[in-house]
Amino acid sequence: MIKNYIEAARLRTLPLSVSGIIIGSFIAASQGFFNWLVCVLALLTTVGFQIISNFANDYGDGVKGTDNNERVGPARAIQSGAITPKQMLTAIKISIGLTLILALLLIYISFGKDDFKNLFIFFILGVISIAAAIKYTMGKKAYGYSGFGDLFVFLFFGLLSVCGSYYLYTKQLNYSIFLPAFSVGFLSIGVLNLNNMRDMDSDIKSGKRTLVVKIGSELAKYYHYYLLTSSFLFALLYSMVHYKSPVQFLFIIAYIPIYRHFIIVYKNKIPKLLDPELKKLALSTFLFSLLFGIGLILSK
Repeated sequence: MIKNYIEAARLRTLPLSVSGIIIGSFIAASQGFFNWLVCVLALLTTVGFQIISNFANDYGDGVKGTDNNERVGPARAIQSGAITPKQMLTAIKISIGLTLILALLLIYISFGKDDFKNLFIFFILGVISIAAAIKYTMGKKAYGYSGFGDLFVFLFFGLLSVCGSYYLYTKQLNYSIFLPAFSVGFLSIGVLNLNNMRDMDSDIKSGKRTLVVKIGSELAKYYHYYLLTSSFLFALLYSMVHYKSPVQFLFIIAYIPIYRHFIIVYKNKIPKLLDPELKKLALSTFLFSLLFGIGLILSK
């Protein structure tokens, strides 16, 4: 039974979810701000948000029939019958409780008990993050079914993840922190867009109106190219603005597999064959975050 919940948690999605936290933490550390406990709690809290999202996605798509025999990729827990909808709801509630505890510890350790303003703001952001994770596919007005998934991925995986984690250390923001946040956000949207390109036919049949369904497969490809290219340009711009050493461009190595992925998507004619690319792009994003951060530290 535990194995079923581990599979439903989709561990392969976790590296992508923490990529923004890694970059925000590295940037803060390169500027002389860092706290190991804040870092660990930020990573754990983000993993909690992602697991809630994965459980909720399994539940929402499962009860609506979106996950069916025509779907490409691994069978989901409710779809396969490994976990019942009632059991999944219980798992979601437990995950929410544990993640809230982690989030409260994180903001308390970061801001202390007297900084009420920041405590309140980040508590609200935590609640909103949980709500967004649940409402992606759950409920009658799930935003993932109306084409807004890309926007929310950009906001939470990009802006909030990078800028929020940076603020936890530094208690300040500057315009340039948004540049790598855009990079991670665009790469994260790329993973979602790839997933939606793969599932386009089954989504149309189940009434899931993703952005890919709305704009069509050809435009979705061009959209994908723009996402990958823009992510590179924003990272490059940040490194040029804060240039200290050539080692800052270490992150370009991560764009070698991303470029290969770009070519595969360009040549693809059968959407279901894009499935292996999901893991490649997600891990490339994780590699990008590590190399980007390491480059900053080595250039100090």
